[in-house]
Amino acid sequence: MNKVILALSIMFVFTSSAFAQQGGLNLKSRAALIFDAQQGRAIYSKNTDTIMPIASITKLMTAMVVLDAQLPLTEEITIDSADIDVLKNTRSRLRVGASLTRQQLLRLALMSSENRAAAALGRAYPGGIGAFVAAMNDKAFELGMGNSYFVDSTGLSSTNVSTARDLVKMVEAAYGYDLIRKFSTTSAHAVELADDGRSMQFINSNNLVRSGNWQINVSKTGFLSEAGRCLVMQANITGKPVIIVLLDSNGKDTRSGDANRIKKWMETSLARKRSS
Repeated sequence: MNKVILALSIMFVFTSSAFAQQGGLNLKSRAALIFDAQQGRAIYSKNTDTIMPIASITKLMTAMVVLDAQLPLTEEITIDSADIDVLKNTRSRLRVGASLTRQQLLRLALMSSENRAAAALGRAYPGGIGAFVAAMNDKAFELGMGNSYFVDSTGLSSTNVSTARDLVKMVEAAYGYDLIRKFSTTSAHAVELADDGRSMQFINSNNLVRSGNWQINVSKTGFLSEAGRCLVMQANITGKPVIIVLLDSNGKDTRSGDANRIKKWMETSLARKRSS
């Protein structure tokens, strides 16, 4: 019986993908999955079980582990030299010695994909970064993400890997956290540093959040040369909650272009149904 159900599920995913291609949905991302969160089924799939680096999509898992630990969000954490990226040498506007609350770091990690913020969150976890990474992998196991593996809290290592299918599970879980929904979809936020009185403006790394044309409930972008440009979202399209996973998009605007193609395709499909 289980084999029959599995075969029907595989056939459904295949025909859904084929239908989307025939209907004019030609996505450029190497792996893609459109998941109807209401019906619990795939609408479109492409290379959904290919294990790939996920870059800063990792930070959604980082946020869940921090919030699961129920650590005080008002506790101040000081950016340390250990938080500097020596792997990819990415820049950060958070200087060593700056103090921010755990809540501020969480917002910056989710909203603007701030690497030092995510590194500090992992370092300040009870037991340090080693315990934090273990908790990330335990959480992945708990969510049934069998093809996912994490080695840091930032996503700067290309050894942070997952699949489009696993990431749907992660986004579904992330949607259950009020702060993740709020922080990951904040368009812009100013942070005031108490030690020198400076105010720094940060913006969301997902331009679709800032565009105002989408109803997005969870968002996270990612980029590494090994991972390409990645995007995961939970959004309402045509009144339906949909999870979109786009991995390894070539070109700066490809991931947002693919997302807009998905939105247009779903809206056009609904219009056709209503007129038929």
